[in-house]
Amino acid sequence: MILRDKPSWLELAFALRGSIVPVIAPQVILLMLFAAGIVWAHGHTGGIPDIDSTPFTVFGVALSLFLGFRNNAAYERWWEARKLWGGLVADLRNFAREVQFFIADPAVQQRAIRLSLAFLHLHRANLRGLRDDPQVAALAREFTDAVHPPCAALDALSADLSRAHANGLLDGFGARTLTERIAAITERQAGCERILGTPLPYVYSLLVYRTTFLYCLLLPLALADAVGWLTPLFVGIVAYVFLGLAEVSEDLSHPFGNTPNALPLDAICRTVEISLAPHLGEQPPEPLRPRAFYLS
Repeated sequence: MILRDKPSWLELAFALRGSIVPVIAPQVILLMLFAAGIVWAHGHTGGIPDIDSTPFTVFGVALSLFLGFRNNAAYERWWEARKLWGGLVADLRNFAREVQFFIADPAVQQRAIRLSLAFLHLHRANLRGLRDDPQVAALAREFTDAVHPPCAALDALSADLSRAHANGLLDGFGARTLTERIAAITERQAGCERILGTPLPYVYSLLVYRTTFLYCLLLPLALADAVGWLTPLFVGIVAYVFLGLAEVSEDLSHPFGNTPNALPLDAICRTVEISLAPHLGEQPPEPLRPRAFYLS
């Protein structure tokens, strides 16, 4: 995630970190070159037809509405993912407090809290498709070979709490409270996996990109006679807006990735580590800081 104050007008004009420009620049340049070729052919061959701009106005409005709909759908996925991870932070903080309240044995307390941290890092690694993550290796190596490592950590946690209840270390009300907390954690985990496993329909991307390129390829026919060699500039601006919106939507629709606009899962996990360190009798680690405005 990009974190920075509002840039000045000069920084705004030339900022590339977090911008979509590096991604779409080759496509925009090719469309501008194509537009330049149309302008040249229009002036030297006379075989390029002049098209009235009215249909392009209607076409552009329709394309803008569709891009706006897709952008809203992508942002809704991103925001739901952020709320789910915010809920996980609250649940793990509450879980640590409840464990210390209901379980008197310090060894069982620490084991339960460490398992909750192991689950969180396994969940993060699972969402991002990471195989050799240092935090997972340090906290949850025993679960890395499981079919579903995050669930294996929660299963181990539930088993420990069940043994504590059977051994009289956890009363019935405490067992019910902690079980409900684990159920809430599991529900948020499933919500994240639902977002990961059900991307925006592919037909949306196909339709958006095909329509955008078709619009930008036909636009020079309406501009060549009216604005001449300024046509490539206008085509470049239109392509930047439409292709940029399409790429931003694509970026936001994958909130768990490592792109500049994805959620800062590493920083969120570090926040939980800081919160749980006092419960483990450890010195809290330093929070993660943005590097070149990027917080992972």
